[in-house]
Amino acid sequence: MAALLDEIQWGEPIVPAVADAAWEAEIKRRGGRVGEVDRRVAPNPWLREACLGVATYHPSEVPQRLFNIGALVTAQENSCRYCYGANRAYMKILGYSEAFISRLERDAHLAELDDRERGFVAFCRNLARSRPRPARADRDRLIALGYAPLAVQEIAFLIAVGCFYNRIGVLAACPPELGFERMANGMVGRLMGLAAPLMRRLSAGGRPAQRGSTVAAEALAAGPFGPVVATLAGLPAAAMIKAALEGAFASTALAPSTKALMFAVVARTLDCRHCESAARKLLLGAGFTAAEIDAALATLASPKLPAQESGLLSWVRDTVHYQTGPIQSETRMLVANISPAAALEAIGVAALANATVRLAMLLE
Repeated sequence: MAALLDEIQWGEPIVPAVADAAWEAEIKRRGGRVGEVDRRVAPNPWLREACLGVATYHPSEVPQRLFNIGALVTAQENSCRYCYGANRAYMKILGYSEAFISRLERDAHLAELDDRERGFVAFCRNLARSRPRPARADRDRLIALGYAPLAVQEIAFLIAVGCFYNRIGVLAACPPELGFERMANGMVGRLMGLAAPLMRRLSAGGRPAQRGSTVAAEALAAGPFGPVVATLAGLPAAAMIKAALEGAFASTALAPSTKALMFAVVARTLDCRHCESAARKLLLGAGFTAAEIDAALATLASPKLPAQESGLLSWVRDTVHYQTGPIQSETRMLVANISPAAALEAIGVAALANATVRLAMLLE
C-alpha cells in the first residue's frame, strides 16, 4: 500500500523560492493560485508554464469527481507530501468526508464507488506506479466499463501530468501548504465542505466546456516525442504537453543531448520502445552514433556530455521509482554541483520524461 500522508519522509526545500511579481500576477490572471511550486519554478519559462497548465487544467471528457479522486490517488502513489496534502485538503473543502478519503487512501473496497469508478482508481494506481506500465489490455478494460476512448486518453494524460507535478514537488522538496491544510481541516473547511454539494449543483453547466485541440494529429506528431503527443488529438491536453516538450528541448540550461539521454534512460527503465526510439532519433541528430547511445544507456554515462551534467543519467533513472527521503538526498547532492538554472531544468526534464513515458502507454 502507498504511504499515508504522515508516513512520508520530507526534507528541507532543495530549490529556493523566487519572488517574481509579474509571473505571480499572471498566474492569478489565468485563474491560478500562487503556491510553493510556482515560486520555485518561476525562473524557468517552460517549466513554470507547464506547472501552471497542470494546476489550471479542466478536464473535458472526465467528470470532475474522478479528476479530484485521481489527483489524490496519484499524489499518494508518488509520495509527494506537498501535492498529497494539498489535494487531500481540497477534497475536504469540496465536501468529501474524512471517512471516504481515508478508505480511498487505504485502497479499501469503497461502497461509494461503482464498478466504473473502481476501475478508474485501479488504473490510476497502476499507471502512477508503472511496475510495469499498464498495457493495451488495461486501457481496453476501461473502455469495456463504459469509458469512451477519448476519455481514456484524457485519464492517462491526467495521471501522467500528475506524476510530472508530483515529481516537481518531491525533487524540489516543496514545503507543504500547511496553512491551506489547517484551514481545510478546521471550521472554515467544514463549513465550505457542507456548502460544496449545493455550490456544485448551482454551478453545474455554468463553466464553459473546455474545447478539444483543433490541431490535427499530423501536426501534433511534429516535434520531440510527437507520436506520444498525437495520442491526445482532440483534447486540450495535446497543446499543453506539446508546448512543454518543445519548450524543454528549446531551453539552453542543459545540453540538448543530456535531455535526450535523460528521456532515453527513463524510457529504458520503463521498457518503452516508443520513447526510447524517439530519444535515439534526437541523439542521432545531435551527432551520437548508435553504439555511443547503447554505451550511455548501459553505463549511465557518456564522454559526450558536459562534465557537470554527467551525474544526471544515474539520478534520472532513480526518479522513475523512488523512496522520497533517499531521492531528495540524492537530488540535494546533485544540485550542489551544478548551476541553479541547470538544477531546476534537470528537475523539470526528469519530471517531464516520467510523464511522457507513462503517457506513451497509449501507443501500446
